[in-house]
Amino acid sequence: MLQIYCGDGKGKTTASVGLAVRAAGAGKKIGFFQFLKDGSSSEINVLKQIKGIQIEFCEKCSKFLFQMNESELDEVKSRQNEMLRKALDMLENGDIELLIFDEFAAAYNKNTLDRELADKVIFEHKNDSEIILTGREPDKKFIESADYVSEIAAVKHPYKNGVTARKGIEY
Repeated sequence: MLQIYCGDGKGKTTASVGLAVRAAGAGKKIGFFQFLKDGSSSEINVLKQIKGIQIEFCEKCSKFLFQMNESELDEVKSRQNEMLRKALDMLENGDIELLIFDEFAAAYNKNTLDRELADKVIFEHKNDSEIILTGREPDKKFIESADYVSEIAAVKHPYKNGVTARKGIEY
């Protein structure tokens, strides 16, 4: 099945982390892939400690895409395509039952990965695995194909009052 956590509100990654923990508690094998994140988000520290969860992230994403030069963007795309190939191998080999692509929508929309390969991973395996996508504006084809779509809306956010992201809360 395909699940999507989207919207402009806080909690998309948090929801996917909760699902990973729940699935690991049931003895499932999980692949947790973070696109456009360098592995420094606090949830990675605890997920690494949980049996059954394999983690991949984009070490090259230590700054925002708009701050990167062309060479850096090429490195990001290369790493994220490597992640897609690894996810595909894991699914095809039965190494994971639950696949989470965190921040996938932005990576897909900004073309920082091979969209054809991403489509293959998702559409060829959504009926034999649980696949979760997170991000602000998922492509319409993913919404239409999804079994679950949860939209998280920002009704109120402290950022609008000048409060920057806080470690352990927003990252």
